[in-house]
Amino acid sequence: MKTVIFDLDGTLADTSGDLIAAANYCFRDMGAGDVLDPAQDAGTALRGGRAMLTLGMGRLGRAQELATIDRYYPVLLEAYGASIDVHTQLYPRAMEAVDRLKTNGYGVGICTNKPEALADTLLQRLGVRNAFAALIGADTLPVRKPDPEPLYETARRAGGDPMKCVLIGDSDTDRNTARAANVPCILVTFGPAGGDMAALQPEALLQDYADLPDLVDRLLA
Repeated sequence: MKTVIFDLDGTLADTSGDLIAAANYCFRDMGAGDVLDPAQDAGTALRGGRAMLTLGMGRLGRAQELATIDRYYPVLLEAYGASIDVHTQLYPRAMEAVDRLKTNGYGVGICTNKPEALADTLLQRLGVRNAFAALIGADTLPVRKPDPEPLYETARRAGGDPMKCVLIGDSDTDRNTARAANVPCILVTFGPAGGDMAALQPEALLQDYADLPDLVDRLLA
């Protein structure tokens, strides 16, 4: 079977608002108030908790306090897990595209650098977990993206040949993962870093999920 594997944050759903809120919880706990801005810092949010903490600590002039970042990372994850779906929304027509892909005979799965338990919880809360045959998170395997093995394993668990998949993503991490796996990559242009995606030279750019099934057919023909 051929498979279509999705990144989660910034690809299937805009999770930046809840991620920023969790980071600001940490900064308030430090006595610094809300350091990150949901609009300005959405791109950093989708790169994960440590990236947000590092950015905020830099703004506070405390970038050298690596131990503080390490100490607050689990605090951020706990805060995020407690309010994981307050602001998060699936991108328009994403699930309609998933349904069409499945109807057309493709397996679908998710390969994310979000911890697996958090990814599973979010998908359950959004009501779409059962739409995906496989889920691989940052801690499911000993390695994470851009190592190709998480992508290969997602394809296998979705019932497919790992060399006959396409990765849908929103970052250089996804582009590099697909390149390492020697499979095509489609990068979305509607995420926070959408304007930078063309420079990564993916096999295709996606402006609207309504166009995804046709793109996949072309790339996996």
